[in-house]
Amino acid sequence: MSYLPAKIILMRRFFIFLFLAFSFGLGAQAPSLSEEFVNPANVGFDVERLSMIDAHIDSYISEQMLPGGVFLIARKGEIVYHKSFGNRSTKADVAYHNDDIFRIASMTKAVTTVSIMQLYERGKLGLDDPVHTFIPAFKDGVVLDSFNMKDSTYTTLPAARPITIRHLLTHTSGIVYGGFSPGKLQIVYNQHGMTDAGLSQGEWSTEELIDRLAKVPLAFQPGEKYHYGLNMDVLGRVIEVVSGMSLDQYFDKHIFEPLDMVDTYFYVPEEKQDRIVPLYTYNPTGGWAMAEDFGFTMDYPTEVGRNYFAGGGGLSSTAMDYAKFIQSLVNQGSYKGRRILSRKTMEVMTSDQMIKLNKEGKGFANFPGLTYCLGFALYKEDSSGLNSKSPGTFEWGGYFNTKYFIDPAEDLIFVGMTQVLPFRDDHFWDRLYAMVYGAISD
Repeated sequence: MSYLPAKIILMRRFFIFLFLAFSFGLGAQAPSLSEEFVNPANVGFDVERLSMIDAHIDSYISEQMLPGGVFLIARKGEIVYHKSFGNRSTKADVAYHNDDIFRIASMTKAVTTVSIMQLYERGKLGLDDPVHTFIPAFKDGVVLDSFNMKDSTYTTLPAARPITIRHLLTHTSGIVYGGFSPGKLQIVYNQHGMTDAGLSQGEWSTEELIDRLAKVPLAFQPGEKYHYGLNMDVLGRVIEVVSGMSLDQYFDKHIFEPLDMVDTYFYVPEEKQDRIVPLYTYNPTGGWAMAEDFGFTMDYPTEVGRNYFAGGGGLSSTAMDYAKFIQSLVNQGSYKGRRILSRKTMEVMTSDQMIKLNKEGKGFANFPGLTYCLGFALYKEDSSGLNSKSPGTFEWGGYFNTKYFIDPAEDLIFVGMTQVLPFRDDHFWDRLYAMVYGAISD
């Protein structure tokens, strides 16, 4: 007699749960970017204040401090700013366009980091696994000891501990960028043919280059301190070994396709190469010049067919494509209902990894508030006085003056694409960020 009422009660509870779940957003899909323009006021931006960014960028262009570029801002999954400025070349009046393709260099590192974290959450590797587990060439690592500047000979010591995946994700492995380490480190890296590694390589495959890198003495004992270097390139090779796919194939299947990133490549297809923007630099009098005029060619994105994939700096992309990628991260790993990382894995990835080293003065920053997580710079609670970015914001940039940040507290992302080397005025970015936050009205 009591069976039917109990069943009815359970059914009523089930439908009540479904009602509450959808009423309070528990079953809601994370926002995805729409290329349709939305009124910025709808997502908490003051339209007039937001438009001040135009004058800021234009002023730098008119003063010959910036050639131009493409800039994108999105909040709550809605694009409120996506504009191009300036000309792509000093030789012709050809404007930048929103779909231009830029060399994003070290912004590649974020894609490699997310890929490693995918393998981590699938049980394919551990963060503290020795790298030699996947790349045997790292088995018997050595650390640079003495160096003779007269004849460039040196001695080494055995590494006290193996390099781990975590060391690579935090740039604490002892692997550096030889080309950016003047003195003995640059000489040693040059002796091993590693001075210019980091963007592309026409001679070796990824496997060959990383095996050669494993023979270069470490600059310091693994875990001893932070020093930016070729760590993500090693992780790119780890991804290949663990997944059984080349890095470009892995990125395509597990990052680019799920996120609808249709314009991001290591080597851009021929039919899209006319959208690759040229590189600017300065001439001897301080004005703008094309880097190619000085023999400084950066045409590696057009070298289709190469078998080296630089996990630390090889990708080229558009502002829109990269915005889709970082939108998935502000969404806690999800985009258009497609999950590339779990919420808990995101928590691991964006947690401070420098607590001990920062206290010892060997970490990412020697002042409170700015630190390093797995693959990104990170703002902590005591960063509130540094700038307008919220605690929990994580970010990075690229060698050719590209930038991004992800602010989960404000549900806000930013991508800035220019192509200048060197760029002489970082005040441009600081002031632009202040204007972005100054336009938030809710």
